Amino acid sequence: MVQIGFKCDKGIMRQNNEDACFVVPGRNVYVVADGVGGNNSGEVASRTAVSEIARMVNEAAMDQYRSPEEIFGFFADIIEDVNEQIYQMGLQSQQNRGMATTIVTAYIRMNSAYIAIARSCLLKGGGYDVPRAARLLLEDFRSGKLGQITRDHTYVNELIDKGVITEDEAEHHDQKNVITKALGTEHRADPDFYKVDLESNDILLLCSDGLYGEVPAEKIAQILKTDQNMNDMCTSLVQEALAAGGRDNITVICLKI
Repeated sequence: MVQIGFKCDKGIMRQNNEDACFVVPGRNVYVVADGVGGNNSGEVASRTAVSEIARMVNEAAMDQYRSPEEIFGFFADIIEDVNEQIYQMGLQSQQNRGMATTIVTAYIRMNSAYIAIARSCLLKGGGYDVPRAARLLLEDFRSGKLGQITRDHTYVNELIDKGVITEDEAEHHDQKNVITKALGTEHRADPDFYKVDLESNDILLLCSDGLYGEVPAEKIAQILKTDQNMNDMCTSLVQEALAAGGRDNITVICLKI
C-alpha cells in the first residue's frame, strides 16, 4: 500500500495560490498543477486541470487498462480533454485570456509509476535542474541520491540544448522563469509519458517550483531520508521553503512505495 502525504501553501510573498493538487488514493492517481505566473487566472487553470483529471479518473474503469500503451492512451485522452477545456475558457472570457498551467500526474500500479507530464520531458538520475514548472523527483534510497525525473520546457533549457548558455549561466539568467509550453496555451496538449520502475521504500515527490526553486536538492534529499510519516515529511518540506523566503506557492505530494 502506498503511504501518502500532501500539503499546499500560498507562500509568503504571493497573494493568491495558483498551485493545485489532487490525491485519488482509491485509484493511486496523484496530480500537481502550477498555474503559470504572469498569466491571468492561473489559479483557475490549475484547479480546472486537477479537478477534471480527478473526475475522469474516478469515472473510469481503470482495471481495463493493462498495458503501458493502454494506460498512457487513457491519460493522453483525459489530458487532451482538460487542455481543450482550459484553452476554450481562455478564448471565451477576457478575464481568463492567456491562462495556463503546468501539470504532472503519477499513476502507481504494482511496482511501476506511470507518469504524464504536460509540456515537459523526462530525465532519470543526473543533475538537478531548477527551471520553472511542476516536476516529479525520485528519491532513490538504493543510491542515496535525489534523482530528477522531469525536465521542463523553458526558454533557458532551450538555450542550453542549443549550446548557447551553460547550466550554471542558466541559474542566473534573467529569463530563467519563462515557460515555453503549458496546458491551455495551444489547441493540443502533446503530453509526454514515462514508466518508472520502483522498489520498496522508494519515495516519489511531486512538487511545484515553490519547493525546488527555494530549497537545494541536497536539503530536499536530507528531509526525504528522515524517519517521518508522509504528511509530516510534506510539512517539513513546505516549512523549509517558507524559511528560505517563500516567494512562490508551494505544493508537495510525497508517496512512499
